[in-house]
Amino acid sequence: HFANSSHGPDWTLWRDTSVGEECPFCQIVNNQSDTEILLSDAELVCFRDLKPGAAHHYLIISRTHIDNCKSLKAEHIPLVEHMVEMGKNILEKNKISDDIRMGFHIPPFSSVPHLHLHALAPASKMNMKSQLRYGPQSHWFITVSATLSLQLQMFPEAESSH
Repeated sequence: HFANSSHGPDWTLWRDTSVGEECPFCQIVNNQSDTEILLSDAELVCFRDLKPGAAHHYLIISRTHIDNCKSLKAEHIPLVEHMVEMGKNILEKNKISDDIRMGFHIPPFSSVPHLHLHALAPASKMNMKSQLRYGPQSHWFITVSATLSLQLQMFPEAESSH
């Protein structure tokens, strides 16, 4: 019902079929959008969230289309760790080293079905709406450590690689 709102497209209507040209994050990765890229490397791209939940709110996305955090496999653990490093790097570039919140939305609550890590700061200054979406009490936002713990439970062989 938000599709015609003034807040832009309703990305929650997107489904897993939105790979490639249709996926807005794939368009960013492929330089088919005017989104300002703040950091990038061979695996990842970082940019500002269009609807920030904190004074500093960045998204770190994989260049390879992975649907969401539930699609992660054992071999993705180094990628997730690299996403965290890039999140820390963009925050450090903005002189922030604490009061940080990082994590993923759990489907069906992901706004775009392309793996993206949220890096937010200062976490303690997020308003009530942002706390509901990204805070510790959110039922649809999972921290990186919880994501990795789930991966290690599902794929115990991955623990030996650490």
